[in-house]
Amino acid sequence: KELLKNTILTTVLIALLALSAQAQNSQPQAAAPNPTSLPGAESREYKSIGDVKLYLHVFRPVQQSKAEKLPAIVFFFGGGWNSGTVTQFAKHSEYLASRGMVAVVADYRVKSRHGVTPIECVADAKSAIRWVRVHAKEFGIDANRIVAAGGSAGGHLAATTALIKTLDEKSEDLSISSVPNALALFNPVLDMSGSNFRRGLGDRALEISPLHQLTSGAPPTIIFHGTADTTADFKQAEDFCAAMKKQNARCDLKAFEGRNHGFFNVARGEEDYVSTLRSLDEFLISLGYLKGTPTLQRASK
Repeated sequence: KELLKNTILTTVLIALLALSAQAQNSQPQAAAPNPTSLPGAESREYKSIGDVKLYLHVFRPVQQSKAEKLPAIVFFFGGGWNSGTVTQFAKHSEYLASRGMVAVVADYRVKSRHGVTPIECVADAKSAIRWVRVHAKEFGIDANRIVAAGGSAGGHLAATTALIKTLDEKSEDLSISSVPNALALFNPVLDMSGSNFRRGLGDRALEISPLHQLTSGAPPTIIFHGTADTTADFKQAEDFCAAMKKQNARCDLKAFEGRNHGFFNVARGEEDYVSTLRSLDEFLISLGYLKGTPTLQRASK
């Protein structure tokens, strides 16, 4: 009887442990944080909020002299303001550093890891541009030639650093501008007037909607967008560029026929990755930020 009793107790205990584990596994798990370093980059903390530390990853040209003041580009990853990884634009950064730019990949808070809304994401993006400008001398950067870039939600954030006049962190030196000198946007979200955004943010959606915050003085911009994009539709890119041109601002829209969202990522295929990056290189040459011709070879058919 005692053996039977122990066997029953053991069976019940195992069952309870299994149920407990199942319940724990069914709870939402915090997303893994972004890496605090990237191979080939110098990683620096640029912002802390409570116990959250955010890093920038700086790729510098190998032959950069201490006296040079080079243009810089700051990339923001995509992921719907919910997730995403700093590795997304690491390869872009390596290439642009090889061409003579200081290339920076920025981490920022997202919903899955930090429970934030796109409002806080915008504040972090503005902080990142300001930090780069504050530390321009240290990294040999020309503070008047800084490009904000990104894909999808990251493209939205890049655009907001140029167009949103609010949401700067009051603790920062606001005499240093968080506005970039040019924009490079990969299938960005530019119009946040839709009901899906208004449901989550209310009227604040328009506060951070690039199309609705566009005024004169916007920096020169290049946009890469697929015509078959079902996540950030192509029309909003057309509308944004049309509005830019009404303000006598440069907006180069590079349409990629039949391409869907995220087509530019190297994981989607070499052809579009190379094509968009070469076009970005040519855009930067036209601004006087890079010299010579692109060294990235077009993908073979």
